[in-house]
Amino acid sequence: MRGWIAVLVLCCCSALAQNTLVYPAPESELDKRFDDIIEILQLALEITEPEFGAVTLTPFPVSLTEGRGRLLLKQTQQLDVIWSATSIQLEEELLPIRIPLRKGLLSYRISLIDQAQQPRMQQINKLADLQSLLVGQGAGRLDSDVYQYNGVRVVTGLYDDLFAMLMRGRFDLFPRGIGEVFQEYELRKGDYPELQIEEALLLHYPWPFYFFVHPSNQELATRIEQGLRMMIHDGSFDAIFYRYNQQAIERAQLSERRLIQLENPFLPAATPIDDPTLWFTPEPIR
Repeated sequence: MRGWIAVLVLCCCSALAQNTLVYPAPESELDKRFDDIIEILQLALEITEPEFGAVTLTPFPVSLTEGRGRLLLKQTQQLDVIWSATSIQLEEELLPIRIPLRKGLLSYRISLIDQAQQPRMQQINKLADLQSLLVGQGAGRLDSDVYQYNGVRVVTGLYDDLFAMLMRGRFDLFPRGIGEVFQEYELRKGDYPELQIEEALLLHYPWPFYFFVHPSNQELATRIEQGLRMMIHDGSFDAIFYRYNQQAIERAQLSERRLIQLENPFLPAATPIDDPTLWFTPEPIR
């Protein structure tokens, strides 16, 4: 094990010496959740090349959970950048680039369920009803803290395992971002024919999703933020957002769903909530 870790450290250090920026690898071959995030990061680096120089993106040699990625960045700097939901504690430990990736769309959640559970979901109207259910979440996901604060019980597992756990009845619903749920359903429905996108509910809690770097890497943070703001100004940020998410937003029929609002007490005071250029705003929801 020590030798394996030493090899990873050597590989990462060698890569950095060659102007390579290391980011978290997907958790599996079917994990397409962050293709848009990687594309945004790539363009932010390319658009800032004249000032900062060329750099090559490369994934970490092994797959990582979100929690493991945060730990590696914080303790070993084997990663150069991660993306994560924010929290007060995380912003004390790492350096955030406070531009919400996906324009805050991850704040709105639609669930995957076993289709046999849909009649039960039709009876869920408010937070007190939601508290009677079990919610599935990935290991190390900060969302778990939000659900538990709101009195909702959580079952955790590795990302790939959660789909099988849902279908075995280990929990009742698997909340997903609007930009994730339809793609995940299409990728998994062949293995799980009873898998269904829940039809009635929309969960919401403020959930900014940022790039983070190590506090000692201020230059990289400056570069990424500068690139993102240039992308917002020239429209390329929104172009990527809508290319990946427009179809899902339309398919979600947000205004037809029952909204259940959850509190997020872990939101840092510096969150740029009042800047409308950074956020997705849906049509009125009932």
